[in-house]
Amino acid sequence: MRILITGISGFAGSHLADYFLAQNKHEVFGTIKWRSKRENILHIEDRINLIECDITDAFAVKSTLEQSRPDQIFHLAAQSYVPFSWHVPKGTLETNIIGELNLFEGVRELKLDPMIHIAGSSEEYGLVHPDEVPITEDNPLRPLSPYAVSKVAQDFLGYQYSKSYGMRIVRTRAFNHTGPRRGEVFVTSTFARQLIQIERGKMEPIMRVGNLNAVRDFSDVRDVVRAYAFALEKGTPGDVYNIASGKGIKIGDLLDRLVALTNVQIKIEQDPARLRPSDVELLIGSAEKFNKATGWKTEIPFDTTLRDLMEYWRNIIV
Repeated sequence: MRILITGISGFAGSHLADYFLAQNKHEVFGTIKWRSKRENILHIEDRINLIECDITDAFAVKSTLEQSRPDQIFHLAAQSYVPFSWHVPKGTLETNIIGELNLFEGVRELKLDPMIHIAGSSEEYGLVHPDEVPITEDNPLRPLSPYAVSKVAQDFLGYQYSKSYGMRIVRTRAFNHTGPRRGEVFVTSTFARQLIQIERGKMEPIMRVGNLNAVRDFSDVRDVVRAYAFALEKGTPGDVYNIASGKGIKIGDLLDRLVALTNVQIKIEQDPARLRPSDVELLIGSAEKFNKATGWKTEIPFDTTLRDLMEYWRNIIV
């Protein structure tokens, strides 16, 4: 197949490219912004077709579609950092909503008929009550950040275009995922990076943290991108699926497990800059619907994910 991955140089995008390239039978195209970092795709850059494209530019998106003429599209390009969305709400909404709109309209104008995957987020659920976990796809959406609002809009836009125009769109709501290449601003990499810096004597043994009481459902990114592929291979167009492990972990306990992978002693200090105006306290998902539709389930133990993440940062911080 001809596969287009928007945001291919990102965390999930690069792992999804790895997944398809390992099969040695697909032609992989990917969008990248001219100023984007390419570290995540240096090892595969000679095996993919890179196209410079700002997804907020409708002409650039249409040109990308003309060049790639994909059988499958995985739309991963986004402003994906929740705290940043508080500081740049307009940019977050424009990138995530208008970028997707440009993609859909480009497909329509060119009269293409690809399968399209829209990568939603568990942040769409937002305020979740204790009696609502594990969260199913039928749970109310109560977004608590500009990022979450943008993902709800993406989700519903995908639904609308599938119903209005018969476009073959499958939406997923992935719960937290981590692993090698996770950006340093995200919680697991923020912790891992600080710990390795302490381990290497590059900073004092003080961990600066945000809300350690929040509970999240983590999977390995390599399991999650496999789920993305399954969504288009076996999912039903027009439908939406949770991608989750079904297990919750408190952020403080996650930090303890990372510390156990080092030989350092640390002091913990809360950093007010890392706290959000409103935080999502509880996110544990049910992937039962997706499992029944596709047979997917998580395969990589979380301890393996954390070890791989720590080794990733050990190789970066020298």
